[in-house]
Amino acid sequence: MAAFEENGSTKNRTLRLETLIRLRWLAVGGQSTAVVTIGFWLQFPLPLIACGALIAALAWLNVYLTVRYPPSHRLSPPAAFALLGLDLMQLTALLFVTGGLANPFAPLVCVPVIISSASQPKKLSIALALTAILGITALAFSPFPLPWYPGVVLLVPPVLTAGFWFAIVSTTAFAAFYTYRVSLEASELSDALTATELVLQREKHLSQLDGLAAAAAHELGTPLATISIVAKEMERELGNDPRFGEDVHLLRSQSERCRDILRRLTTLSSENEAHMRHLPLSSLIEEVMAPHREFGIRIQLVEIGERSAEPVGNRNAGILYGLGNLLENAVDYAKSEVTVTVRHTSEKVTVTIEDDGAGYAPDVLSRIGEPYVTKRQKDDSAGGLGLGLFIAKTLLERSGARLSFENGGPDKPGARINVEWPRHLMDTKLTK
Repeated sequence: MAAFEENGSTKNRTLRLETLIRLRWLAVGGQSTAVVTIGFWLQFPLPLIACGALIAALAWLNVYLTVRYPPSHRLSPPAAFALLGLDLMQLTALLFVTGGLANPFAPLVCVPVIISSASQPKKLSIALALTAILGITALAFSPFPLPWYPGVVLLVPPVLTAGFWFAIVSTTAFAAFYTYRVSLEASELSDALTATELVLQREKHLSQLDGLAAAAAHELGTPLATISIVAKEMERELGNDPRFGEDVHLLRSQSERCRDILRRLTTLSSENEAHMRHLPLSSLIEEVMAPHREFGIRIQLVEIGERSAEPVGNRNAGILYGLGNLLENAVDYAKSEVTVTVRHTSEKVTVTIEDDGAGYAPDVLSRIGEPYVTKRQKDDSAGGLGLGLFIAKTLLERSGARLSFENGGPDKPGARINVEWPRHLMDTKLTK
């Protein structure tokens, strides 16, 4: 968990070589089609040798990479930066000899930068973007005319060239930043959901320990009974022997002790099996509140509704963890008191958690539930509303709950969290 919360993302975003190779073959096909169409079909004057050499160099490099490395090979960030830089230089050179910024394909310079922004570290992506800007600037001073009808020279006014430069640079910057943010958010969300699954598996594992103890007691019962019988026979025969009597008595007493321990485990499991499997709402809330009572903050429980009519649901590790995390955050930020209000009607079940702290800052309140939102108030350095709250919200919503976060009024400041389920999702009597 600490690894997820420390950096916001634990994955190194790597680019698969096969993906880059396929994109390059697409570029080779597109460039070849454009050159053939312009040079042979439209018959515009075009430096065919230079264009052909640049396209052939890109194709040769693709063939070499295909033969040299397996399809599953993943590129390290420096290697990906180098290959994307080569793609950028090849495309820039091809545009340079075919009219520079006047070439209608000039905006394609931003493609390698976009790929880098989606898959590579920020520093390398910025470096590639600066390289692209230098290349775009060089295209503005290309001495080669745009291929056009024979005998006609298409002159682009300097003002229009400057407009092309600004448009392509701004497109590159905007597209790269947008791609980076979308990719980063997707990566953070993926990491957060992975952490959620790990937490849920841990909670389920803990809830299953009782069953494992019962199974172990059952499996060990038979061999231990055999050991106990043999120990009794040995005690009968060697109990008065000065050499072995003491050891035999010890063997007998310890085997009986093991049987008592296993008997208690089996009895505990059989007596509490229903309790562990089905949990009344009041017991669920008490289990959530119990670990947080010893931190100097008073936790007050308010129950609205008779316990005789409360729902009894299946034990759900996600609900226990989610409510526990919300309560833990409330205790962390409360000044002296946290109030937990439980309501149940024939239609719905509601749990409200309120604290008497400073409440949520407006910018945080609008983003609660996103991964890595780490503070309530801007001047609060305690943190605590990051990945844990996202996990809690995700687990509770998976159980069918609807959550809302708000601040109290002037007469009762602090944060308030409402968690509401339809009654039938919390009551096994209604689901049968």
